[in-house]
Order: sequence, then structure tokens, then C-alpha cells
Amino acid sequence: MSEISGGEVIVKMLQAEGVQKVFGIIDGTYFGFYSSLRSHGIDLITPRHETSAVHMAGAYARLTGKLGVCMASNGPGVANALPGIAVEQAEGNRVLVVTACRRPGIAYPDRGGSYQCFDQSGVIGKMAKWSCVISSFERIPELTRMALRKSWEGRPGVVHIDVPENIMNTKFKAEPAFWAPHQYRRTSPTVPAPELVERAADMLIAAEQPLIHAGSGIIHAAAYAELRHVAELLRAPVTTSWSARGVLPETSELSLPMIHVKLNHTARNDADLVLALGTRMGETDWWGKAPYWRHASQQKMIQVDADGEMLGMNKPADLAILGDVKLFLAALATALEAKKGEMRTEARQKNIARYNETKRGDREGWNKALADYSAPMNPAHVPSVCREFFTDDAILVADGGNTTIWASFYHQVRVPNTLLSTFKFGMLGAGVAQALGAAVAFPERQVVCIIGDGAMGFHPQEIETAVRNKLKVIYLVLCDKAWGMVKMNQSFTLRPIKTLLMKSLSPEENIATELGEIEFDKLAIAMGAHGERVSDPKELKPALERCRASGRCAVIHVDVNPVKHMWAPGLVHFKDMHQEPKGK
Repeated sequence: MSEISGGEVIVKMLQAEGVQKVFGIIDGTYFGFYSSLRSHGIDLITPRHETSAVHMAGAYARLTGKLGVCMASNGPGVANALPGIAVEQAEGNRVLVVTACRRPGIAYPDRGGSYQCFDQSGVIGKMAKWSCVISSFERIPELTRMALRKSWEGRPGVVHIDVPENIMNTKFKAEPAFWAPHQYRRTSPTVPAPELVERAADMLIAAEQPLIHAGSGIIHAAAYAELRHVAELLRAPVTTSWSARGVLPETSELSLPMIHVKLNHTARNDADLVLALGTRMGETDWWGKAPYWRHASQQKMIQVDADGEMLGMNKPADLAILGDVKLFLAALATALEAKKGEMRTEARQKNIARYNETKRGDREGWNKALADYSAPMNPAHVPSVCREFFTDDAILVADGGNTTIWASFYHQVRVPNTLLSTFKFGMLGAGVAQALGAAVAFPERQVVCIIGDGAMGFHPQEIETAVRNKLKVIYLVLCDKAWGMVKMNQSFTLRPIKTLLMKSLSPEENIATELGEIEFDKLAIAMGAHGERVSDPKELKPALERCRASGRCAVIHVDVNPVKHMWAPGLVHFKDMHQEPKGK
């Protein structure tokens, strides 16, 4: 009988799941785990902070559709990972967190005074989708299978196994049974009931003005082509949750990007039937309530989701369908094609033309900012120039308060699943590592991160991670030397009339909103990356060309006008979103 450590048992199970990358920082408490990775064909990628490891795993999972895996050592390592766990669970990314804990006898429960010990599973269990402590070597396969089963059930999220260091590292004489994934979890998507698909088709054909609302379930099912086909058959406009932006390319006349906030409200009130796909209808969807949507008594809803707990969660469903949205849309398209002669699309097409006229008007208004060539620059130039410079399949990561808003309003998503942010959690600094995870997932594609100086200040050390791992991410750091979004809200609270008239209060009139300068270009150079500093918008594209030519990670310190940066477009709508809608 051969000898094998508990850590290697886990690694062999990950190998069977097709895992190719693990993110995390090394430590002796789980040497038996990470020392086994390379021999089983799995790369270990080490950032400078555990929360970055979780974000890298989350971005990798979202972009590839695979399981993201990260690790953290007991005590401080797990504590550092907690912010990342909170974010990736909120974003709905499929991540397995493997941690070490102190040995049985002094932990679970803490004996009192145990070193680097806290209730890791108890804390993570409150934050994640599922967590457990593996109490013995013999139970490693069983409980790891449970974690993997949970990770692939329903809505994606974070699952966690906590393994005592002595079980992780000690070699036992044993021959564990290793099962193939199909032997312990579902490996094929849930097929929607055919009779419900037929009912949905009939309802959509009979509707005067159907609307499709797509959530991140479209991304997890990779149902982009199917969504586009159905939308075109129905001539139905498509709105999305924030996290699903671009699942229908925004070049399509049927796409109503969420930045057109008032237009979204209009279209959602015009609709007499909503086809909701892979969405909970959460707060950024205005809960599906009036006045932002037509009242439920006047608007029917077909809701499709792989997780039954999402059905009818926030808006009543007239037809609730449990199933994979990709399979549903493919079956629906077949049903609609068979009944094409019954489809009435003339009125629908008139509404689409009206919506596109509004989109053009909105864009013309926003683009007036691009005529401003003063320095320091209007922040609108940064995403606009990036949209021209980078390829359509380049991955954009947006991070920061107002910086994310500027990036959102001046970037057009032309290829699905090419935009990353923390749409549900709004975590500053996560984008630094998300960009690294994206570059690991697709090393041949361009990755650009537009980030604020406040957000970049959370994790600038990961520039060295990019350099060490040869990840060619380009970071554009918009520097206004302030907590810009907070400053705007605070200024209106303190002195609304003066803020409206003067556009900004003096530093002494605000409370702790100002930041000192970090020269991010020089910081990048100190860590081996390429660095640039730009203030004139005309110099931005040449700086990007030099960054690309450098062939390595690059950072551009972009000086933006702090007052113009504070007045990001559409802020009033985001404030309204946080109020409970008046309708029911």
C-alpha cells in the first residue's frame, strides 16, 4: 500500500475535475497540497495577498466557465482571503477555497489561546455558499466531493474546505478511491420541460411588446448565440443586469445597455411580457418593480433559471421554468421558428427604432465631453481612447467609484463576457487582481484595467505579480487625488446649493475626501513594469502604443480633472436605485 498526503488526495481530485490553475500564497501549513500541484499538471500562481488570489480565481472562473481554485493558510492567510470570498460569492463566481487550519485537539473548538486559530469554517460558512471542516484523512474524498457537488449546483458561488494541517501534510498508507466527476455530481445541464418551452413560445408570440431581461446566468451557460437568435426572432429589445452587460453585443439594435437608464425604464414599462433569463431581479434591476417596470398586474413574466430558489424571488412569475438558459433558448428558438407565421413584429420594430433614436441622442450628449481637450484631462477620454485602441475581444476591467461609471458610459461591449467588475459588491481594488486572473485565463488576449487612484491604492503590490508571471496587463490609473464619488455625495449633503453652482467645494469644506499623490508610473517602474504619465488627452494613445510595445505589464498614471471627474454621468440614477421603489 503506497503513502499519500491528505493534500495530494485533494490535488488528485482537482486533476480529475480538469483544474489547471490554483491561486494562492505558499505556507508550511499546507505543503502537502501545493507541493503536489506541479506533478499533477496544475500550475500554482502566487500573488502578494490572499484576497487577490480569490479575485484571480473568480475572474478566471467567470471568463472560462471552469472551476476557480485558490488557497490560504490558517489564521492570517484565511483572514486576508475573507474580503475576496465575500466579493466572489456576491458576484456568483464558481470558486473552491482550500484552507489549512490548526490540528484537531486545539481547534474546533479553540482550546483557548491557540496560535493562528479562529473559527474559519464558521465565518466562511456565513459568507459563502457552503463550508466544512474535514475532520479526518478518511473523509477527504467524501467531503471534497460534497464541496465540488455544491459548487456545480444552482447559482455559482464560493465553496470551502478547511483541512487541519496535520491531515493536509502527513502521509498515510492508503489507497483512496478516486471517482470521476460524473460519479458524484451533475455534469450535464438541467433540461427545461418541453411543455413549458411550448407555453413560453405561445406567450411570447401573443405578446404585443415582449422584452428580454438577461442576467449573469447567460454568462455561466455561455448562451450568447442562443440569446441573440431568440431576440432577433421575437424582435424583442434586450436589457440586462449590470453583471450581464454585453451578453448581447451592444452593436445590436436590440441591445439597450444599462447606461441608458431612462430608456431602460421606458422599455420596461412598454413591455407587456418579460422573458427573464438567469436573473434574480435584484436591486440593480430595481427589483422588477414599478415605477421602473410596468406594474406586475399589467406585465406578465416568464422566468428561467438553473436555480429553483431564484424563481419568483423578487417579481412574481406567471411561468417559472427550472432549467439551463442555453438549452431553454435553443428549444425556444425551435418552437418560435415553427410558429413564425403567427409572429406580429411590426409594432415591435417601431419601438426598436424609437429606442435606437434615444440611444443616439444619449450618445451625442455624452460625447460632448470628448471635445474637451484641456489638461488635466476629462476622464471621458480614457475609456473612449481605449475602445479605439484595444481589440473587440480585449477584456476590460473597471474598478473604482466614479472611474467605473466613466468607463461604463464610454465603453461599448462588442463581444460577450469581455467586461469585468464587482457589479454586485462594488469592492474597490478587486480589479487589480481580476485583471491578472483574466490574463491567466487568456494570455493571448489584451487585458486592460481602468481604475481609480483610490482603488489602485488597495493592491498596487500586485504589479510585481504581473511582472513575475509575465502577465501583460495594462493599468490606466485615473488620478484625482480624492475619494471622488464620496466627495460628490458628501458635497451635496453639506452644501447643496454651492455644490450645484460652483461644481466643487474647497478641500477644507469637505470631510477627509482628499488623498495625497502616489506616482503610479514610477511605482510600476520600481517593480519592473513599464510606466507612463499622461495629462494631455492627445498623448494617451501614444502612451498606450509604448505600453504595448514594451511587451510587459504597464501602468499609465492619468491625471484627470478632479472636478470633472467628480461629475460622472448618471449619478442621480444610481442614488435613486438605492431607494425602495414606490410601486409594488
